[in-house]
Formats: sequence, structure tokens, C-alpha cells
Amino acid sequence: MLPAQKISTSCLRTISRGFSTSTILGSKSQSGYNFDLTDTQQEIFETARKFAKDEIIPVAAHHDETGTHPTELVKKAWSLGLMNGGIPEYLGGMNQSVFDGCLLNEALSWGCAGITTAILGSGLGQEPVIIAGNKEQQKKYLGRLLEEPLLCAYAVTEPGAGSDVNGLTTRAEKKGDEYILNGQKMWITNGGVANWYFVLARTNPDPKAPASKAFTGFIVDRDAPGVQPGRKENMMGQRASDTRGITFEDVRVPKENVLLGEGAGFKISMAVFDKTRPPVGSGAVGLAQRCLDEATKYSLERKTFGVSIAQHQAVAFLLADMAIGIETARLAWMKSAWQIDQGKKNSYMAAIAKAHGSDIANKCATEAVQIFGGNGYNKEYPVEKLMRDAKIFQIFEGTSQIQRLIISRSVFEEVKSNPPL
Repeated sequence: MLPAQKISTSCLRTISRGFSTSTILGSKSQSGYNFDLTDTQQEIFETARKFAKDEIIPVAAHHDETGTHPTELVKKAWSLGLMNGGIPEYLGGMNQSVFDGCLLNEALSWGCAGITTAILGSGLGQEPVIIAGNKEQQKKYLGRLLEEPLLCAYAVTEPGAGSDVNGLTTRAEKKGDEYILNGQKMWITNGGVANWYFVLARTNPDPKAPASKAFTGFIVDRDAPGVQPGRKENMMGQRASDTRGITFEDVRVPKENVLLGEGAGFKISMAVFDKTRPPVGSGAVGLAQRCLDEATKYSLERKTFGVSIAQHQAVAFLLADMAIGIETARLAWMKSAWQIDQGKKNSYMAAIAKAHGSDIANKCATEAVQIFGGNGYNKEYPVEKLMRDAKIFQIFEGTSQIQRLIISRSVFEEVKSNPPL
């Protein structure tokens, strides 16, 4: 296993380049799938798990109780090379695959999903620039994240428009060589600690304009006049994450900060989700695995009627069902991540990975509390926090209901294009 020191860029580059169908999920030279990780990938996973065990878990309860942002842990994760994995190699980044990012996310979320969101949530803000940014934009905004432990944020959701992107009211009006941005965003991860934001705003004033042409993506500096982060939200779970509303009041954004072109914002946003929903699914699996680990350990120690409760079939079956859910949810994120890494369309599988992983995380957390009994309802034990942290997985980056819409529409399209016999 790698020691708890910085994961070398060359090491992660080796992973990214060596991550092919032949190493994970089969290849043209093989029949069927191969689920073995490479030795290097296993080392990366174990290094992230060690960081979770040694650095995250000891302070997780403190950050949950106080709601303070884990700034020092972010700096440590950055110094170890656990952040900014997807940044292109030509900038000095690791060009990490989505699959490898999912491995890190699962390992860290096993320690604390909230702290992991604080550490890896910046990846959501980076992705639009990775996907659609030109080299000047990438060098300026992604490059600074490699130079020092800075964060960015993805600002799309609004108080009156979450999953309904077409209902966004934030507007950007072009005036000369710049745009004037006005509006309010809500529930923005890293909202108060970000160095810059990806912002989706309406640039077409026609209310009947299709979403595919109505919105534009902008890069907005945190220190631009008129950018006003609100108070940190007092959340039920994942309290270490700095989540806030942001108001944009006559913010002047240079035209050089438009991503891809005017009207391309919706397309960019949807493309981002295909790459970021598999990691959400993997994070949910990491939390679910922690639930199973804690519940299993407790069930072997706790005794009733003269035997450990693990020997009671009612408890054993709860643990078995948790294991079934975790294994199938892990397979879902693996397939969806593999698809996008191979250049395949993965919207269907990404939605399944996100929805199934989120549901399993919540089910496992509930069952873990049940196995702990009265102790599970007590903050002195870890599972009540896991239960609170799990819920947001069914909400952010598209609710579980939105994922089911995507899945069902894909099923309908498949049957229409390939009618069953």
C-alpha cells in the first residue's frame, strides 16, 4: 500500500492511461467482464481509505456538530493529490478517468460523506470548464486549482428552480464586450469558499425559447463586484459541506468567460451530469459500506438472549440485504463510469447508478440504526450521522425522481426503436 504521502502525478497518470477495458471491464481480446483493479488502482483506493480512516473519521463528528468547513483537511487532501484528478494533463493535471474518481469518492465517503463533498465537490464546478473550456479558460481557472488548494463551485440551482432547469430566472444581458449578470442561486456546494463559479444564466429573453438555446454558461470570479454569498445553510446532514445561496447583482462578466458560446449552457450542464452522477453513486456506496461495517461489528459484539445478535436470523438477514444492495450499487457505478470513460453514452446507466446508490445508502443507514437499536438513535454512536448524511444523495445532482424520469424515457425510446417480438 502507498504510504500516507502525496500520490505522485506519474502514478495517477499511469492509472489513467492504463485504465482500459482490458484492466477493468473486459476488452476486445477477452470474453466477458474483468472486475480486477490494477495494482496501482488498488493502492490508490487503499491510500484514500487510509486518509479516510486516519484523517477524516477522527474529526468527522466535530465538523458535523459545529458545521465548520474542513479547510485543513482540504489542504491535506490537495497535498496528497486526492483532488483535481480530472484536470487535463497538459495543464499539469492527472487527466484521471471517471472510474478512478469514483474509486476515490467511495473510499473517502466511507469516512464521512460531508467532508468528502467538501473535498471533492469542487470537481462538479470544474467539469464544465474541462468539457467546454478553451485552453485559455482552462489554464486560467483550472491551473490555479493546481497551484494552491483552492475550490470552485457549480451554481445552477435556484430558490424556485432545482430540477426544472428551464425555470431558471438568473439572467445575463450582453452589453458591449461583457455580460451583466443578475439573479440568485441556491444550495450551492462550496458557495462560500469557492474561488470561482460556473454559473448558468438565461441569455435569450424569449420565454418560449427551448432550453437548448436559452441558457449560457459563464465562469464568474468570486471577487467580482456584485457577487454576494449568503449565510451557510444549517443542514440536516453533510454539515461539513459549505452550502449557501449566492446573489449576483449587476455582476460584469467579460465575454472571454463564456463557455463554448452563447446558448450552449444547457448542453454543457447536461453533459456534466453524465460524468458526475457516477461519482455521486460511488459516494453513496461508500456511505452504505460504512453502515454495513459498523452494523456488522456491532452485531457481533452486542448480545441478547445469551448470544450475539448476529446469530439472530432477523438481524443476519438485514445485514445480508445490505450487502446485496451495496454490491449491486457498486456494479452500477462501475458500469456507468466505464461507459463514459470509453466514450459511450451513459445517461441511462448514470441515472441508475445515482438513483440506486442513493436509495441503497438510505436503506442501509436505516437498517444500521435499527440494528443498533436505541444506541443507533444516540449521537454517541456513528450510525445516526450516517442516516442524516445519506438523505441528500437522493436530492442533489438530480432527485431520485428525476433519475427515474431519465431511466423510464430511455426504456420507452429503446422499445420504440427496437420493438420486442
